[in-house]
Amino acid sequence: MNLGDVTSRYMERTPGSRLLYERAVKVIPGGVSHNIRFFDPYPFYTVKAKGAYIWDVDGNRYCDYWMGHTGLILGHSPDVVVDALMKQIEYGTHFGTANKLELELAEKVIEIVPCAEMVRFCNSGTEATMYAVRLARAYTGRKRIVKITGGWHGGNTLLNKCVSLPLDKPESTGIAPEEQMYVDAIPFNDLEAFRRILSDKRGEIACIIVEPMLKGCIPADREYLKGLREESSRNDVVLIFDEVITGFRLSLGGAEEYYNVEADMVTMGKILGGGLPIGAVAGVSDIMERANPRKYGKGELCWIGGGTFSANPLTMTAGLATIRFLEENKERVYGKIGRLGDEARKQIDKLFRDHGIKHSVVGLG
Repeated sequence: MNLGDVTSRYMERTPGSRLLYERAVKVIPGGVSHNIRFFDPYPFYTVKAKGAYIWDVDGNRYCDYWMGHTGLILGHSPDVVVDALMKQIEYGTHFGTANKLELELAEKVIEIVPCAEMVRFCNSGTEATMYAVRLARAYTGRKRIVKITGGWHGGNTLLNKCVSLPLDKPESTGIAPEEQMYVDAIPFNDLEAFRRILSDKRGEIACIIVEPMLKGCIPADREYLKGLREESSRNDVVLIFDEVITGFRLSLGGAEEYYNVEADMVTMGKILGGGLPIGAVAGVSDIMERANPRKYGKGELCWIGGGTFSANPLTMTAGLATIRFLEENKERVYGKIGRLGDEARKQIDKLFRDHGIKHSVVGLG
């Protein structure tokens, strides 16, 4: 069976999705609300999801390896989260005020995440990384940001640079080159590249932001992360781990716990929201306190406080239910994830080898 046969079979089984997509392209650019959700000839449209499976409008069932952009560590609609949400809905879905649930989730994050002494919630990973580099600049008084070539930190203007090939073209139109003039990209797992830029831009660098598992699939070398920690400390550079994907996944304490390397700040999302929209910045109190409106006025305060739905009670409820379950079932959950990941990589590797296809299979967990 070739790709053409697979496509024909897919189209035969998904006429309802085709009709919906034909409607969607008339009202949504490209017909999708996230570019990664499009594939030829058209995406299927999901109507329900439970456990490891999703169902489309035509009644087809799919085993889901995508799991909500990697955000559903307990699978779709886990009872522990659904039950908690149903109870919370009776009390309200959105308050727009401080609430006890945000305090409880913040305390849980601080208890679990190694570098976290304080935390601020927002609504997405994009916001979290935007706020993290802003805090680093405010704390250090420096402008320059170092990121990793190929690193993805959401759609924020500063960090949407050198993500995909060809690297000499901008990731998006509408971003002025001047907006990224203080952002430098260096190779992943290359400590010498970091040392060189520290030397070349001595005293200018506010932070380095790095995914401990690049794009969620290429693991960092342990010694590389340790080296980043040492060089950052030596040069008064803020070390930020973008753990939107790895947070609560590589281990309960994320990549920091897995690699035994502490950052100054971490960004989180996905799993932390228990299937609902979330972002968070956590880190050492000296840096996080730059966002404290009780201590700093205009011109001194690092503003990271926006978001109408930040820390809304539904997301806080889903996040608490998820993190508590992971904590209470830590050995069982992470042991299973490791075994399933190893087996999946083994079988994928075998499949490609059997067909003589050049490939690379990498990952953790």
